Amino acid sequence: MSNRYLLDANTLIEAKDRYYGFEICPGLWSSLLAQHESKRLFSIDKIADELTDQDDKVRQWIEKEAPATFFKKTQDQSVINKFHEMVNWVYLQPQFTPAAKTEFASVADGWVIAYAAVNGLVVVTHEQFAPEARRKVPMPNVCIEFEVEYVDTFSMLRDLGEEFIRSKKPRKS
Repeated sequence: MSNRYLLDANTLIEAKDRYYGFEICPGLWSSLLAQHESKRLFSIDKIADELTDQDDKVRQWIEKEAPATFFKKTQDQSVINKFHEMVNWVYLQPQFTPAAKTEFASVADGWVIAYAAVNGLVVVTHEQFAPEARRKVPMPNVCIEFEVEYVDTFSMLRDLGEEFIRSKKPRKS
């Protein structure tokens, strides 16, 4: 059986803006829902909050297509405790600027990793491991420290066995 995955906001934003725009690859968006129905793909409430603050197609997809169960609640005490442990670790790292530390404590990134750590999920992000990073706390840096597996969207799609076949329908003008 494949891994189970937890999406970061950047995977949905970049999909919409680049490779898997709603108008060129609707199959991605339906596959996300199908994989969720199979209990292999989720995100968290704090990602939904970030994405619904924007007025775009991802917001519409969340509001009209994605079931509420797609976005897991982060209110479980074990998730909260893990998040605090991660924030404390970040604050103890001298390489990160104070602004980077504050940002990490206030955005969804740490919550994604904490939820994944507690629930045995793989984080899906486009961020890269950056041992010399100072101005931002890269999610992979925290994942490595807390032994949470992470991959990019392409690796996740391969593992889930997804493939997108060209539509033979003529395009409407």
